Amino acid sequence: MSHGPGLVRTTCSSGSAPGAGAGPGQLGASSSEGLLDPVYPRTHAALLKVAQMVSLLIAFICVRNSLWTSYSAYSYFEVVTICNLIMILAFYLVHLFRLYRVLTCISWPLSELLHYLIGTLLLLIASIVAASKSYNQSRLVAGAIFGFLATFLCLASVWLSYKISCVTQSTDAAV
Repeated sequence: MSHGPGLVRTTCSSGSAPGAGAGPGQLGASSSEGLLDPVYPRTHAALLKVAQMVSLLIAFICVRNSLWTSYSAYSYFEVVTICNLIMILAFYLVHLFRLYRVLTCISWPLSELLHYLIGTLLLLIASIVAASKSYNQSRLVAGAIFGFLATFLCLASVWLSYKISCVTQSTDAAV
């Protein structure tokens, strides 16, 4: 019995899935519910996105209103926090207004996963650099701490939203 290459499957549990019993045949019935999803803002995924946006905004404000000790380090930190904030807001609005139903050409779970992986890595690097260049200035330290908090929240979002399992497939042909 030989085993071929492994297959990686990802499943998303973002909390914005259609209600129970809503299959592909009931798309017309579910589109009459309205443009806004009233349930999504109360889900764990939405609350986590709001917490991420708030911590990123606080980190940006703390660094923006302080005396910089390293221009390149803090301009990088500002760019990373604002870009992450805008992208998280975009995904929040996609789920809130159910745009994933209209724009089916985009794999939303995959694009959100890639955003979180890349954005979290960049935010971690920016927070480490900001913390190392803060020189005990309270606003810069606070900005770095909120950057680390946002990094942790992004990691929690990836951990809670995506289940990654490796399954090996058999290449034997049944005789």
